[in-house]
Amino acid sequence: MTLEEVRGQDTVPESTARMQSAGKALHELLLSAQRQGCLTAGVYESAKVLNVDPDNVTFCVLAADEEDEGDIALQIHFTLIQAFCCENDIDIVRVGDVQRLAAIVGAGDEAGAPGDLHCILISNPNEDAWKDPALEKLSLFCEESRSVNDWVPSIPLPE
Repeated sequence: MTLEEVRGQDTVPESTARMQSAGKALHELLLSAQRQGCLTAGVYESAKVLNVDPDNVTFCVLAADEEDEGDIALQIHFTLIQAFCCENDIDIVRVGDVQRLAAIVGAGDEAGAPGDLHCILISNPNEDAWKDPALEKLSLFCEESRSVNDWVPSIPLPE
């Protein structure tokens, strides 16, 4: 039996519900992090934050549309960011809809809003651990995904 066959044995409704729940939690987390001012958007901006203060980063979102899949430079950045996050115990997920992500975080609504949403980091706003129910749900989701060797799970964003 192959790994794909083992994964295929999951019940589809349970898997779909789990993914939808994770998508809703990500939506809530992005809104909450943005309100608290602890959201960093952009591949280069995120790399700077990871270089300066990786212990303060709690979550990472990598986003790419179908046309971005052919961007070799972006894929190299994603690989490096994924490796760094895994090495530093930072939970990480992939999202396949940059436009939906932009709608959630409001990119373009204000002057100077970041145009690059391919990588979003969420950090702790202060020294105290940030207790957000959505962050806890996503951390559990990522932990469960890693237990079945899905190190960077892809999740859908809710409409």
